[in-house]
Amino acid sequence: MSSFRFMLTLCNYSRRIIRINAQPVTSKRNLFDRSRRVLLKREDVKLINVSGQCSSAAAQTEKDSFLKWFLLLIPATTLSLGTWQVKRRQWKMKLIEDLRNLTTADPVPLPADPMSVRNLEYRRVKVRGSFDHSRELYILPRSPVDPERESREAGRLSSTVESGANVITPFNCSDLGITILVNRGYVPKNKIRPETRMKGQVKEEVDLVGVVRLTEQRKPFVPQNDEEANRWHYRDLEAMAKAAGAVEIFIDAVLESTIPGGPLGGQTRVSMRNEHMQYIITWYGLCAATSYMWYVKFIKHLSL
Repeated sequence: MSSFRFMLTLCNYSRRIIRINAQPVTSKRNLFDRSRRVLLKREDVKLINVSGQCSSAAAQTEKDSFLKWFLLLIPATTLSLGTWQVKRRQWKMKLIEDLRNLTTADPVPLPADPMSVRNLEYRRVKVRGSFDHSRELYILPRSPVDPERESREAGRLSSTVESGANVITPFNCSDLGITILVNRGYVPKNKIRPETRMKGQVKEEVDLVGVVRLTEQRKPFVPQNDEEANRWHYRDLEAMAKAAGAVEIFIDAVLESTIPGGPLGGQTRVSMRNEHMQYIITWYGLCAATSYMWYVKFIKHLSL
């Protein structure tokens, strides 16, 4: 019996020793596991931060790349517009030259058919006949055509040239048997009334060279023609022919056909608005400026 108690006491004592010795092992293991979890969490945070930074850097790089090539469209577009204006200027210069060649070419006989005349605008024609001064029409206000003066005063807000009128007179063509309208030329304000220029009101037959003109559309802000007051502001060929009892054929008398004491001939304007050089300089200048800014920003990476 004593031996049995001794054995039981020994077993209990052994279990206590084992339990006591096991507790530090468990604590150390738990501490190791806890430390490992903390380290793993820190590594995960670092990985997440690195991944986020990489994603942000990739997104920023993609954004900068898109912006870089998108902004390159500005100098490319201005370069295209400048080149287009160069071609437009060449076309306009050729058109002006063609018009001048037409107005200085040898005159051809005037056709009697108004439909045939429509294909001869700005072409010089010759006719013979007499004026009907009793049915004069006046296009006003007008200033005398002077290409040299106009080129000098281009771009000015005001001009020193006095205004007057162009005198439109029915012309009875003896060789064709029809009456046409002839713009005899320019007269100042004090010479608009026929009695103030009687010397130029010839009645005999004359040979005349003129430039064919067609009807024109009324431009914005140009007043309507006043037929009753005989004040015409633009060339309405149908209405003017009806008022003067003529066919719808209209010519501008050339300078050489001016009758002494009468209106000044040569009032055909062949100059056209040509501002393409200004546009060329503007577009190419913008192209150069934006190209330099793009180069500095995206190639040299300097702050503007």
